[in-house]
Amino acid sequence: MNDGNMPLLLRPSGKDYLWGGSRLNDEFEKGINLSPVAETWECSTHPDGPSYVVGGEFAGMKLAEVLQSHPEYLGERHRGMTELPILIKFIDAKKDLSVQVHPTDEYAREHEKGQLGKTEMWYVLDAGRDAKLVYGLKRDSSEAEVRKAIANGTLMNYLQQVPVRKDDLFFIEAGTIHAIGAGTLVAEIQENSNLTYRLYDYDRTGKDGKKRELHIDKALKVANLKSSTEPRQPLRVLRYRQGVALELLTRCKYFEVYRMLINTERRQKVHYRADEIAFRVLLCVNGCGTISCEDGSMEFYKGDCIFVPADSEVLTISGQAQFLDVRG
Repeated sequence: MNDGNMPLLLRPSGKDYLWGGSRLNDEFEKGINLSPVAETWECSTHPDGPSYVVGGEFAGMKLAEVLQSHPEYLGERHRGMTELPILIKFIDAKKDLSVQVHPTDEYAREHEKGQLGKTEMWYVLDAGRDAKLVYGLKRDSSEAEVRKAIANGTLMNYLQQVPVRKDDLFFIEAGTIHAIGAGTLVAEIQENSNLTYRLYDYDRTGKDGKKRELHIDKALKVANLKSSTEPRQPLRVLRYRQGVALELLTRCKYFEVYRMLINTERRQKVHYRADEIAFRVLLCVNGCGTISCEDGSMEFYKGDCIFVPADSEVLTISGQAQFLDVRG
């Protein structure tokens, strides 16, 4: 079902980072032959974790290859580009992630061979009762103070820890020191980047028996060492029309993300109109159903990720499901 500007069902790459669990296989049926499964890169043209097209004329191809031959799928807003400006993941944090920071575009361009920096958003799919995340510093600190705290193992005393609940969202600007805490299941939307500078990793060792690499000098060059205000959940307004409800989660210069609820129990179908000037991505975080158009249909299930090319036909969605509707 992907002749012309048809939606593309994607299959992810997986990552077996040591802090991962098994929920992405158990609950999302990813079928990733890794243990643990920490992340799945659901919509990605990044060489470190490409996603692949399932079915149709592009079956088995990397999404990156499809976009190289069909750059018009990205839309007028991204004219001249042949790869996605964003990357979408599921993250299963069975254990704490490292305390880390990401560079800005400007720093990455200058110091990381022209790569993008990384601003990101987390939407919490599930969280344990005591789950927390690290978000910035409790108070203004100097580089020397932070270095000393890392060296003597007291960095956590400087970090602001925030309780996490299901359905929370967090916007993490480049330069913000952060870490996802144990017991958290997250959908992440970010710039198309894999640049992470670790400040602290609880002295953990990797599979090779060595402590995981830290990047303290780079991290402190890009980190915001001012105190961070505690992130508050924004006021969110669900807007209803027959069969569908939509709310804005995040809007920034890199992406817009909406939560979309579909329920066609009383109404046979819902029409979904793609953007004329930019691609969209539908990430199903709950439920199931069918997406169809004149040329065919595809079933979707919890965990599926669907790339919608710019200027696609109007799609018809039926079922009961919750999506993140990501707009490039």
